[in-house]
Amino acid sequence: MTTTETVTSRPKRERPKIIRLSDNAASRIKEIMDGADGRYIGVRVGVVNGGCAGMTYTMDYAETMLPLDEVIEDKGVKVFVDPKAVMFLIGTEMDFKREKLASRFLFLNPNQTDACGCGESVAITPRNEDA
Repeated sequence: MTTTETVTSRPKRERPKIIRLSDNAASRIKEIMDGADGRYIGVRVGVVNGGCAGMTYTMDYAETMLPLDEVIEDKGVKVFVDPKAVMFLIGTEMDFKREKLASRFLFLNPNQTDACGCGESVAITPRNEDA
């Protein structure tokens, strides 16, 4: 006689998005890519240690996909996320603002706990996996 054990598995929890793009950010990235004559496949974002608050967001052109990159495709553009930055960026919305004298990308990050007065660096607490 054999006994068959029923294994019930918990439903998989949806993985939280690392980065979402606002319509303005997606439009601006598309403009940048259109003007790049096919040299780039998207943009790469990350965070590095630096500045008076402790960390700085980075953004650069992506010419190739690196082996451990997280790839976000949103609103027709590709964003490559440095694997070391994933836990710091989960839930972030990337926006683009055009003002009278300046234009810039903004990172609206729920993990950001502080920012320096000049706006160049931030303090970020890595996202807890259980959150």
